[in-house]
Amino acid sequence: MKNIFLLAGILFLFVGCNNCVKKSEKEIKTEVAELINNWHKAAADANEEDYFSMIAPEGIFLGTDPTENWVKKDFRDWAKPFFDRGKAWAFTPHTRNIYIADNRQFVWFNELLDTPFGTCRGSGVISLIDGKWYINHYNLAITLPNEKMKLYQDIILNHNK
Repeated sequence: MKNIFLLAGILFLFVGCNNCVKKSEKEIKTEVAELINNWHKAAADANEEDYFSMIAPEGIFLGTDPTENWVKKDFRDWAKPFFDRGKAWAFTPHTRNIYIADNRQFVWFNELLDTPFGTCRGSGVISLIDGKWYINHYNLAITLPNEKMKLYQDIILNHNK
C-alpha cells in the first residue's frame, strides 16, 4: 500500500512539475503571437468555430463603431452572417508589441493592422486559462494621422448638426 501512495506522489510531482516550470518571455510571446495570428487567420478564412474558440467565455470585443461593445455571444451573433457567407474580414498585422504580467498569467498587446479601412490599431488582453491562452478583451480602432484631425473634426461636427 505504501508503494501505491509513493508511486501516486511521484506521478503527481512529475505531472505537476510541467505546470511549475516557468516559460521564458520569448516562449510566452511566441505562443501569444501565434494565438493572435491564428485568430486573424480564422476570420480571414471565415472559420467561425476556430475564431470564437480563441475568445475567452467572458470575452469582450470593441469594434470601431461606438455601439460595438460586445460580449462573446453577442459578437458571435452579429458576426455570424459574415462567417456564413464564407468571407468575414482580413486584418494583417504588421507591427505588434506584447507585454507579460509578472505572474505570467496575463498578457496585453497592441498591434497595427492593414485592413480594408486602412491602418487600424488592435489592442487586447489575453489570459492563461487551464494552460491555454484566450483573448479576454480586444479593441479595434481606426487610426487617424494627426495632420488629418482637423478634417475629421469638421466631418464629425458637421455630421452631428
